[in-house]
Amino acid sequence: MKFFPVLTLIILVSIFACTNNNRPVTNEITNLKLTKAKLKDKTKGGWAGQVIGCSFGGPTEFRYNGTMINDYQPIDWNENSCLWFYKNSPGLYDDVYMDLTFVDVFEKNGLDAPASLHAQAFANAGYKLWHANQAARYNILSGIFPPESGAWQNNPHADDIDFQIEADFAGLMAPGMVNSANGIADRVGHIMNYGDGWYGGVYVASMYALAFISTDIKYVVTEALKAIPAESDFYKCISDVILWHQKYPDDWQQTWFEVQRKWSSETGCPDGVFSAFNIDAKINAAYIVIGLLYGNGDFSSTLEISTRCGQDSDCNPASAGGILGTLLGYSNIPEYWRTPVLKVEDIDFEYTEMSLNDVYETGTRHAIQMLEKNGAKITGDSIEIPVQKIIPVKYEKSFEGHFPKSRIPIQKSMNRENPEVEVNFEGNGFVLTGGVINPEADNPEGIVLEVEIAIDENQPEVVKLPADFRTRRHEIVWRYNLKEQKHNVRLKLLNPKPGFSLKAENLISYSLVENKKAWKNAL
Repeated sequence: MKFFPVLTLIILVSIFACTNNNRPVTNEITNLKLTKAKLKDKTKGGWAGQVIGCSFGGPTEFRYNGTMINDYQPIDWNENSCLWFYKNSPGLYDDVYMDLTFVDVFEKNGLDAPASLHAQAFANAGYKLWHANQAARYNILSGIFPPESGAWQNNPHADDIDFQIEADFAGLMAPGMVNSANGIADRVGHIMNYGDGWYGGVYVASMYALAFISTDIKYVVTEALKAIPAESDFYKCISDVILWHQKYPDDWQQTWFEVQRKWSSETGCPDGVFSAFNIDAKINAAYIVIGLLYGNGDFSSTLEISTRCGQDSDCNPASAGGILGTLLGYSNIPEYWRTPVLKVEDIDFEYTEMSLNDVYETGTRHAIQMLEKNGAKITGDSIEIPVQKIIPVKYEKSFEGHFPKSRIPIQKSMNRENPEVEVNFEGNGFVLTGGVINPEADNPEGIVLEVEIAIDENQPEVVKLPADFRTRRHEIVWRYNLKEQKHNVRLKLLNPKPGFSLKAENLISYSLVENKKAWKNAL
């Protein structure tokens, strides 16, 4: 009888732990000592691992949409894999040079550099952008600044993967300090994303931060999820992956099928709605986690699995490789994977004046500055990290009350001879895809078409559409939160230019009511 109270207490604590917002239960680390040499080794491992994963997955990027890469399909890796991409396709490393844009802002303006400086550097950089990044660039150049530049009402790509692939730096400069990493993520991530799209970056940054203080990848994956609000779809998706890993511990492909069945429907990105293409942050984060959990600390298995999950199959192994590279440290990345990096460590990334060797030093310095700022005790070569109790970030939801209803092909061009297009649809929101077409030039600078857009009987507005790919508007027009009814959209090209046209391609409509058979309407 004397053991009964203790047994009762254990049961009650277990029940409470299982019902407390369904959050994972992990052992908390309250402090950790790290040498400066170890900190640098882990920082190097994070940056190098990201480049390795990106290079490995580069040849398969978005070539396997809605399907996995089967085991018999070889993925080449050799001592020149990184060097080839550096020389022939440097744009592959947008995962990295996007990070470096923000690293450079911190380097020049200090760790308190505001979102506005990051936004200006990002918007005016010379590289091309897509999806949430490009929508945000257009917003910023048009006077819409963060956080509004990433908000879903202004950015149809708010839930896309963009900040998720660019958030590595935030975790790498905040070792063990998840809340500090997410303070940075709040400033930078809302430039281009919102809701689940922002959570993707928060989660990745959190895993990086935790990879400094734990050698247990399962702990890193599970503990980092505490930073995400439990009511969000992002949390639910990653929580499902963790549970499926427990249920199918030796079968990553079964977990992939479960993810595909439950989480593959796209809501936001106009390119992914009613399409096998899926750049949504949730599902691609699920592929990162599948790689990390089933890879179980093995670098080769982690990269193979995260790549073979498909979709954004360079960005996902880049994140997985960077997180695991941080956990293992540069010196413990297998030579087979590390050797190709040695050939490129002194080469500046495209659009930057920074190489891997440069960012190894800069990243380590920023991490030490962040540690000092947040109360770390640094004595000689020893660092005592004040590990933070993780606080979930604020709850956000994109496209609430908007369910994809139909994809209507328009395929009409506006020019001097035919300057007007009219479209009708029924629902509470829409996105009209398309853009400026000029078959004779890829980036015609200085050409901006103006189109008058009228929705129903509302006052028309004039939208400016640059022909330059770098500054283009990603979609022609969109509106959410309309009344659930029939709508009329009229477009009129105001300033036709010789050789240029404005092509309206597809109209994606939304409804207040979720239609489980919406795919039939899209055919």
